Amino acid sequence: MANDPTPEPTPTRVRLLVGHGTPEALPARTAARDSFKRPLDKARFMYDRLKGFRDVYPEEMAAYRAVFDEIESAAQAYGFREISTPAMERTRLYADKSGEEIVEELYSFEDRGGRDVALTPELTPTVARMVVEKSQELTKPIKWYSTRPFWRYEQVQQGRFREFYQTNVDIFGSSEPEADAEILAVAANSLTGLGLTGDDFEFRVSHRDILSALLRSFDADVDERDAIRAVDKRAKVEREEYMGLLVDAGLSRDQAVEFDDVLQAGSEDLDELLAFSDRQDLHDAVENLRNVLDATEDFGVREYCNLSLTTARGLDYYTGVVFECFDSTGEVSRAIFGGGRYDDLIESYGGQPTPAVGVALGVMNSTLPPLLKRAGVWPEEALSTDYYVLTVGDTRSVASRIARDLRDRGHVVEADVAGRSFGAQLDYADSINAETVVIVGEQDLANDEVTVKDMASGDQTTVPVDAFPGDRDRPTYDDFA
Repeated sequence: MANDPTPEPTPTRVRLLVGHGTPEALPARTAARDSFKRPLDKARFMYDRLKGFRDVYPEEMAAYRAVFDEIESAAQAYGFREISTPAMERTRLYADKSGEEIVEELYSFEDRGGRDVALTPELTPTVARMVVEKSQELTKPIKWYSTRPFWRYEQVQQGRFREFYQTNVDIFGSSEPEADAEILAVAANSLTGLGLTGDDFEFRVSHRDILSALLRSFDADVDERDAIRAVDKRAKVEREEYMGLLVDAGLSRDQAVEFDDVLQAGSEDLDELLAFSDRQDLHDAVENLRNVLDATEDFGVREYCNLSLTTARGLDYYTGVVFECFDSTGEVSRAIFGGGRYDDLIESYGGQPTPAVGVALGVMNSTLPPLLKRAGVWPEEALSTDYYVLTVGDTRSVASRIARDLRDRGHVVEADVAGRSFGAQLDYADSINAETVVIVGEQDLANDEVTVKDMASGDQTTVPVDAFPGDRDRPTYDDFA
């Protein structure tokens, strides 16, 4: 594992001495408490969060949860089933497919059993392994999704952290264009469900087999993997550097220019590719891409898909249609997320030939939140509470019954667990955005009543205790005013 340029702090051990609760122990307890304050204050500055990781507090997490839920709902609507996967795999799972250099980008180490392991940097190899292990038991097509964290040991930058969360959506066992189109539809429906429109995002769609076939059209000994990686970097580097990468891959300078010109012309009209070369593999790839785009029309998402043959996706296991999502305005310059087809991966892990296609939608610590914020549709970062049951005096049994009844109806309900005063409880209810406060006080109960208070208006009224919540699913002040 590469060394973090930021030195890690050395923890300070702190001892806390506590008396046994007797009066004689109180001075010692107080002294211990006071002596603890100084090292604790110092520790607050020593235990900083690790570089590349984030803390997420409840208000912000509420917004993330809304995004997670919307994406997962889109996947569920198409029949994708949720799975859970390990946080750690053998390092060879990644090195064998991406080369030894990938290890420098992983949180990898040797565990106590002498195994070389790594925190998972992506999901695709893991789900491929899972399919191989139970291929005979699984009914195809296999349609899975999951939301979980991943880890990559890389340079921290805007929208890219060392720990990040993604929702992965994959189909195994279908090579039909409809499978590719369904993945694009899930991705598009996720974004529109979050409030984005076609003016906010676009899918840049390409085909890895088109790139390979075009490279084979040149009279040159080309390393296709390096050339396609160069295409993937095209928008991220200066043109001269890009051309140099193509030359390093085996093209001459003139061939590199011609190759790039063909890619751009083909992005405007696929017929330009067929006029450039009569290779059968090129014609087959063009036909497949056209069939996928035609299918997206039937799925209702063609408007979001733009042809872009200079989109390549950097991972070597991609084989067919690939795509990346971008902010249409360009304000968020990096890709929001991407996906594509990886038909050979299952077989490369020892399984039977199994076509596959998927997408990974980055959610937390990714570029999706900046896009949603730029478009003004980022969910509200606020706590949400349906009811707060406020107690005054010895009323816990009645208050607890009311709280249970409300929770049984599916509501979020809080009650006092800290022995606070009336005013402190009301302030707390306001801080958690409680919609309705139910005041259960000794004086009201003496009259067989409780008080229902609307927190937005401040209006309140008394209600017979046996009538709350009664047979109402969501009783509020307005039901009794």
